Amino acid sequence: MQIEYRTSTMHLKDMPLDIGYASEKVTLKDIDGNLTEIGGHNGKTQLIISASYIDNDLIDELKKIDTDLPKGGEYEVTAYLVVANDKHIDPKLENIKFLVDSSDEFSDYYGTKLSGAPYEDELTKAIILISKDGAIFYDEFKNNLEDKFNTDTLARKILAAQTCYTGKGCH
Repeated sequence: MQIEYRTSTMHLKDMPLDIGYASEKVTLKDIDGNLTEIGGHNGKTQLIISASYIDNDLIDELKKIDTDLPKGGEYEVTAYLVVANDKHIDPKLENIKFLVDSSDEFSDYYGTKLSGAPYEDELTKAIILISKDGAIFYDEFKNNLEDKFNTDTLARKILAAQTCYTGKGCH
């Protein structure tokens, strides 16, 4: 997959997982070095956002997503912002946990690592929504790192991911 940023063209090093595939549980570190497992089947809807860089425009997008996330109860969504290394600064969002993929476990499995300048070995700008049964329900990989996420579609997909899950096997 080709990824643009201003006048540069990069590529994903691996193929992203397709919708419907089982997600893999991976272990990432927070800024303090504490381990957190994300992905896999844990009975919760999970939203994973990856980014190459964190600027004010991305922070504004994340704040909107953060505000719109269902909180508490049976429809709660656990959300994560994943970056490739500890050079990035935690934007300190209320409901989106900041994690670092220092061992490349996330990028290798989910196919988010970039190849080429200017963001060699960083993660592409993407959203991966995992349903309660651990399947990839929706994703959005931006072809241009400066493009905004489609938050309207994301909100609809979160609702669909939560209402289609019965907890009784195939849905």
